[in-house]
Amino acid sequence: MSGRPADPSEQRDRLAAAAEIDVSPRRADGTLAAYTTIWIVAVDGDLYVRSYRGPQGSWYRMARRTGRGRIRAPGYEVEVTFADATDISPDAVDDAYRGKYGRSPYVDAMVAREARATTLKVNPS
Repeated sequence: MSGRPADPSEQRDRLAAAAEIDVSPRRADGTLAAYTTIWIVAVDGDLYVRSYRGPQGSWYRMARRTGRGRIRAPGYEVEVTFADATDISPDAVDDAYRGKYGRSPYVDAMVAREARATTLKVNPS
């Protein structure tokens, strides 16, 4: 993995700092799906992503099904696991999206009910 920091907190910081990331969930057979560009936010040191297309997003459905994948950020690539975000308030994730992407015309879609329902916690592995 190119440019991978050894420290897990440094890995999270580097991903959280990226304006956009590319996510590629693993298929059931272990191969990587096509990369999709998405946003990522950090709340209390943990990373979260959402599907702009809500539950219909293909990357989201696959990530939820297999729980594994890969994320690319500029100059950095890492294997990750995905988990349901049951340990965080959706409002806190909304606030993180607004804080990081507030000037974008797409932020409203990312804090809407459909996208909120797709919140996944991302853990670099």
